[in-house]
Amino acid sequence: MKVLTKEEEQAHYNATIKGGIMGGVVGLAIGGVGLAFANKRYAAVRSLTTPFKAFLVSSSGTFAAVIAADRASVAYDVSSNPRKQQELERERAREAALTAGKTTLQRAREWAEENRYPIIFAFWLLSLGGSFAIVNRNPYLSSTQKLVQARVYAQGSTLAVLLASFAVEANDANKGKGRWETIKVIDPNDPEHKHLIEKRIHHERYPGEDQWREMVEAEEARMKARKEAAKGRVEAAEKQEKHADEKQASANAKDGDSKASH
Repeated sequence: MKVLTKEEEQAHYNATIKGGIMGGVVGLAIGGVGLAFANKRYAAVRSLTTPFKAFLVSSSGTFAAVIAADRASVAYDVSSNPRKQQELERERAREAALTAGKTTLQRAREWAEENRYPIIFAFWLLSLGGSFAIVNRNPYLSSTQKLVQARVYAQGSTLAVLLASFAVEANDANKGKGRWETIKVIDPNDPEHKHLIEKRIHHERYPGEDQWREMVEAEEARMKARKEAAKGRVEAAEKQEKHADEKQASANAKDGDSKASH
């Protein structure tokens, strides 16, 4: 685990913000063009209120900004860490060797696991279109009500798919399957490095997926180091105070002996 310096953290932060801003601008542009096209073509879109139209455009910008910021963060982390670059090359070679012996169905399943969030976003778009097509048949609802109701249905179905994907991964984690694996490693607390312990590891779908784990571990290590340093200062101060008290007691005893002899 690499502990980042303040300068590296700032550079990483700047790269993430830059990627998020660029992605947000592109997302807003796509959302604006899409809304302008739909506004000319569909009467239902033209009947929407201005705040709701602004919400549609800003939502596309927000989503694109989040995805772009995450990718920029991962790209910077990999490019600035030679160890991770080596791990990435080894992982690619390993994946190529494993893929060579798998069926098309197995490769399709793994591809779906690695691209879970883009698939869920595409499912949301498709479900939004399908829901609107169904709701649009209701003659008693206005265009705005139809779009709002279609969005609610799409969000509900997308949430169900998202929860299902979380359940599958949690099940794999509990059983030690899929991206989770239990291995034996040397106990770091064993001074002789002979004792082995079990450790659960998670294979990343893409480089940097578990970056948040490393950041948490690094922050915990810094907090532990600060606590140990503070504890050391307190113990040193207590020892100095105790030593001073002993010297004072010894000096008082000598003064008492001197007065008694006189």
